[in-house]
Amino acid sequence: MKLIDFEALLLGAEPASFLLEVGLRTFIMFVFILLALRVSGKRGVKQLSVFELVVIIGLGSAAGDPMFYKEVGILPALLVFSVVVGLYRFTTWLTTRSKAIEHVIEGKPLYFIREGKFAIDDFDREDLSQDEFFAELRSLHVEHLGQVKSAVMETSGVISILFYPDNEVKPGLPIFPDEYGKKSEVITKPGLYSCAICGYTAKLKGSSKCEVCGKKEWVLALNTIRSS
Repeated sequence: MKLIDFEALLLGAEPASFLLEVGLRTFIMFVFILLALRVSGKRGVKQLSVFELVVIIGLGSAAGDPMFYKEVGILPALLVFSVVVGLYRFTTWLTTRSKAIEHVIEGKPLYFIREGKFAIDDFDREDLSQDEFFAELRSLHVEHLGQVKSAVMETSGVISILFYPDNEVKPGLPIFPDEYGKKSEVITKPGLYSCAICGYTAKLKGSSKCEVCGKKEWVLALNTIRSS
């Protein structure tokens, strides 16, 4: 009586020829997960890029199934590990030699703010709500967009901020809920107002459409310096 069936332990319920199919399945799923995450607009989980996230998902799946399913052998899982790591190293090698491939795999940094205003084209392309972005800025003690010279979403998902010096701060769109919540289409008192949609700031006497985005939603601009 055999105490341990080593063939079943290593191969599961499938023949050795199944290893080739496992390699092909892994390659197909690796590419599919990568494309799916890129199309969905997900850039990463903070310090992890989308590509690194795909590797983690692939390795996690390969490790999990042999632990729980008797019919899944160890060798197919090890082959999955080998293929995923091999694809990771090969793709990393490709990205170091081609900017075009790097941009396809990793994406490109996107500007969210330029000169104290939203970079509308880039912001609309990213899967990040205005509330989420404002929360990121508030955590860095930003009170209004006029304090920010530029903000870039890195490929890792981290937002990099370049601030204006105190003597160069401009009037800008408030980002704290109380002030931002006072937005209105009607302007009853002349003053400096910021567009709630794009951050464009101008001196207004009456209700009008924004010169940049064409919307009609205004907030009284702030001109305070940033508290550290």
